Amino acid sequence: MKTVKLDIVSDVMCPWCYIGKRYLDEALELIRDIEVQACWRPYQLDATLPPDGKGRAQYLNEKFGGEDRAREIYQNIEQAGENVGIPFAFDRIERSPNTLNAHRVLKWATSLGFEIQNELAEVLFKAFFIDGKDLGDKQVLIECAKIAGMDHALVKELLSSDADIKEVQQEVANAHQMGVQGVPAFIINEKYMIGGAQPAHIIAGSIKQVAEQE
Repeated sequence: MKTVKLDIVSDVMCPWCYIGKRYLDEALELIRDIEVQACWRPYQLDATLPPDGKGRAQYLNEKFGGEDRAREIYQNIEQAGENVGIPFAFDRIERSPNTLNAHRVLKWATSLGFEIQNELAEVLFKAFFIDGKDLGDKQVLIECAKIAGMDHALVKELLSSDADIKEVQQEVANAHQMGVQGVPAFIINEKYMIGGAQPAHIIAGSIKQVAEQE
């Protein structure tokens, strides 16, 4: 069985990353004859957000010029979400979070294997985009970790420390240095990049092509 490394560069407050995850899950089912060593990697769409986040109305006004303009943009995302079974509920979101701590938890999940880390990504996306929970709230992150099968007591302890803050920030910086300007981005064998929430057959085909070449 051929082996391919796949880094999934993403931010949990990015709706296209949630859509991209659904396509990725489907793609991996299409290439079960290839061992894909996948890992979620951090990216921050807005690292300048304060630690406790920012009110959603203020954030949308600053980013899009108001809720009306944001609603127009989100209509396309909602349609794309419906196509992959994601019932986006943007109106439930009250705060736009700084996602640094969420990425720390995703990093800790790496040691438990991709299945757990991938489940945690799904839980985090759902908590934010469907349930409207604040991913900047450490208690919310602890609950998400528990749902995904992590040791939530350990996660609570680590979140109260500075563990891996600099490491996550460095990984975000590395993504920029590699040329990642938007997410999701799927990097194969640290050399080939697929940008955007591409359909499953494109992701699967690209991974298969690299596996055959190398």
